[in-house]
Amino acid sequence: MSNSNSMSSGYCSLDDESEDFTFFTAKTSFFRKPKHAPKVETKEEDKGGTQDLSEEEVRQRIEEYNSHVSENGMKLSSDGSYNGFIKVHLRLSRPVTVQAVDSPAPDDQMANQNARLSSEGNADESSGLGPEKRTSFYLPCDCVKQLHISSLTSTREVIQGLLKMFTVLDNPCKFALYRQTHRDGQDLFQKLPLCERPLLLRLIAGPDPDALSFMLKENETGEVEWHAFSVPELHNFLGILQKEECERVRAVQHKYSVYRDKLQEALQRHELH
Repeated sequence: MSNSNSMSSGYCSLDDESEDFTFFTAKTSFFRKPKHAPKVETKEEDKGGTQDLSEEEVRQRIEEYNSHVSENGMKLSSDGSYNGFIKVHLRLSRPVTVQAVDSPAPDDQMANQNARLSSEGNADESSGLGPEKRTSFYLPCDCVKQLHISSLTSTREVIQGLLKMFTVLDNPCKFALYRQTHRDGQDLFQKLPLCERPLLLRLIAGPDPDALSFMLKENETGEVEWHAFSVPELHNFLGILQKEECERVRAVQHKYSVYRDKLQEALQRHELH
């Protein structure tokens, strides 16, 4: 395997002059949702992946694929499966959480000098191993990982493998694998089902990265997956909401205080005349 060189929670709120305002947590609607007709929801695990190729099609496509690459080609196994390489671009806008190292080597310090660090001591309740120090940092923009996988490897396993490489402690549910394609001069992104097999997509598309590339991004869903956040993150959300609530209350009180003063001035002018 050859290598080349966020996700903790993100929070933002949409604040405008309208009385109807919306909170967003991890870039998903926190309170209000647009009204629309009900739809049938299907879990990603239940969505079907790409249809299998026949043995002859697999053989032909592997031969064609390998004829266009000088290295890192695909290899067909006796059981009909095959293995090869895919490259995944990490496009994370929020920091990831990893286990903190008490005494990093000087080389490690130099490698991470541009990283944004913040440490927190959290207890790992599920492992029972006692307090565990964690560090959050931003991965370099658009860093790339090359993975050697099988035709049976699913999207879920690719995500888990990437997180393990970076020793990321965040819940895999926070991340999603996307396919990027080019059509009519535009970049199109499609979220892959967890049961999809990326190497099959790579084989069908060929080795050209312009025809197909893979991106690991934050999992932007229509609902907040609260189980994917740690207890300190949830407390942080509550604190931010309380702060924004106080600011909103002060803004509304100031608004009506100004209206009241103007009405009283109008009444006084009327009484004088």
